[in-house]
Amino acid sequence: MPAMPIEGGEIYFEEYGAGVPVLCFSPGSLRSQISFWRSSPRDPSKTPPWMDPTTSLSQQFRVVAMDQRNAGRSLGPIRAEDGWELYARDQIALLDHLKIKQCHVLGACIGVTFALKLCEMVPERILSVALMQPIGRVPDNIEYTRKQVRETWVPGILKGNPALDEKATYSFAERLFNSEFVHSVSREFVNNCHIPMLIMPGNEVAHPAPVAEEILRLAPRGEYLKFWKGEGREYSVPAIRDFLLRHNPQ
Repeated sequence: MPAMPIEGGEIYFEEYGAGVPVLCFSPGSLRSQISFWRSSPRDPSKTPPWMDPTTSLSQQFRVVAMDQRNAGRSLGPIRAEDGWELYARDQIALLDHLKIKQCHVLGACIGVTFALKLCEMVPERILSVALMQPIGRVPDNIEYTRKQVRETWVPGILKGNPALDEKATYSFAERLFNSEFVHSVSREFVNNCHIPMLIMPGNEVAHPAPVAEEILRLAPRGEYLKFWKGEGREYSVPAIRDFLLRHNPQ
């Protein structure tokens, strides 16, 4: 199994196809793992409403998918004071491990938050980002998010990695989601980020449409794909593929 060693653990990843790399961050919140491209995090027996980049993009691109730290088959230590940079450092280390100098990034759900933090930390390495149903803090989902942290996300992390300190892990997760906007970066950053962005809105409490709309309003090079999942899933594949191809290195 392909895995990259990190201090105190390892990051599991998979590769598909060939060409310009696309680094993919799956949905599933803190359980973000490769399998959630193929089955819904809420009900693994159901096909998800979004396209699977490991199959849909691998004819034109080198698709790199990963299990985030303490999700799926990846393991690593967590301290209470850690933040979104912890995940970004894993992602940057994976790019270095695979000798990838530049790539596109595709993220869904929490994957959008990961992708935007990566844009902030290593903008010179990001060709474009495709952002599917961004998460973010709005008045209507604050209590929902707190409940998910307490009852679903942290218990899932602790089950996958019993070596973690329970109190520190809860403190870490609560801090991640207490911040404003998309949690990992500021509105000012998005407003000054000239990386091309394809924004695909959510339409539910976990993925509020106003967050996607605000990213679009702020991003200097933002594009919008409103109908992209469910009945729009088939159409989304060529739309996303075209967006990425337009921003390939010349």
